[in-house]
Amino acid sequence: MGRSIPVLAITMGDPAGIGPEVCVKALARMKELPAFRPLVIGDIDLLKNTLKFLDPKEKMIDFSFSGSELDPSVPQEEGTIPVIQPPDVTLRDVSPGKLSAAAGLAAVRYIQTAIELAKRDLIDGIVTAPINKEAIHLAGFNYPGHTEILAEGFNVKHYSLVLSAEGKFIFHVTTHIALRQALNLINEESVYHQIRLAYLLSKAIGAEDSPIAVAGVNPHAGEDGLFGDEEIVYIKPAVLLAQSEGIPVVGPLPADVVFPRWAKGQYRFCVAMYHDQGHSVFKSIYFDSGVNITVGLPVIRTSVDHGTAFDIAGKGIANEQSMMEAIRLAALLGPKWPFIYAEANK
Repeated sequence: MGRSIPVLAITMGDPAGIGPEVCVKALARMKELPAFRPLVIGDIDLLKNTLKFLDPKEKMIDFSFSGSELDPSVPQEEGTIPVIQPPDVTLRDVSPGKLSAAAGLAAVRYIQTAIELAKRDLIDGIVTAPINKEAIHLAGFNYPGHTEILAEGFNVKHYSLVLSAEGKFIFHVTTHIALRQALNLINEESVYHQIRLAYLLSKAIGAEDSPIAVAGVNPHAGEDGLFGDEEIVYIKPAVLLAQSEGIPVVGPLPADVVFPRWAKGQYRFCVAMYHDQGHSVFKSIYFDSGVNITVGLPVIRTSVDHGTAFDIAGKGIANEQSMMEAIRLAALLGPKWPFIYAEANK
C-alpha cells in the first residue's frame, strides 16, 4: 500500500453499547500507541457527546465530519479525527443499553463502509468496537458476528478468528456455530488451513521457528481412539501434512495440556478446535486486554475481545484497554499484512 504511517478505520460498533466510549477513550491516548492515522466510522454527534467521559486532565480530542466518503488528500489536523457517517443510518431511536434494530443496522453499515474503504486501498486496517448479534439479527442480518461479515465482504474462504495477548495467539478451526455442527466441520482441510495461517502470522512477526501446538477435540486427545477418533482421522493427518511442508507444528495434544502451556508461554501459537475451547482459557486470563484478530483478509482487522456491555453503556465507566491493544496491534501489523494475505490465498 505504500503508506509509511498506516491509516486505520475504527468502526464504532453498536451505538447503544460501550463502543463509542472505548473508541473515544482510546483515541484520547493516541500518543501511547504506535504511529497511525485514525478514521472513525460512526456517528459524529454521539462521538462528540461521549467526549464528556474523558478526564479533563487528558489532552482533549475532537471529531470532524467527513460525510460518507473519505478524501485521503485532505490533511488531518492534529487532535481532530475525521468521521465517516453512512448516509442511510439514523440513531433517533437508539438509547444507551437498549437493544434495537436501528443500532444493529448502524453497526453493520459501519463495518460494510470499512470494507469498501479497504477495497479502494484507502485504509491499511480495520479496528472494530463490539457489535450485538441480537441487534443485527433484528435489523435483518443473519451473520453470527464480525468475522463472517468481513469474510463475506472480502469474499475470502480461508480465514481465522484469532485471540491475541502478550505476543501469544490462539487460532480457531470453528467459531460461531453450535458445538454439534462444529464437530462436523473439523476435518483435515479445515485443521490444516488454521495451522498454515498460524505459520504465516508467525513469519510476519519473525517468529517462524516457534512451534504451533494443535489441540485435540476429545478428552485426552481421544486416548488413541478410546474417546473418539477425530484426532486419528482428521487432526493428525493435518499436522503431518503441515510438518511435511516444514511447518513446526506439534499435536494433537490434549487441550488441558496445550492451553496451560500456552498460558505460561511455552507455546506462542495454538490451534483450538472450537470457539469455547480457545475463548474460555483466553478470557479467563486476558478479559480486559485481549485482542481479536481476523487473519486471512486483505487488510488486518483487530477488535476488542469483549461485548457491548449494555449494562454499563452511557455511564462513562467502560475500560478502553482492549481497544487500545487492538489499535496497537493493527498499527504494528498493518504494513506486514499484504504478505500474509498473498500467501494465504496461493
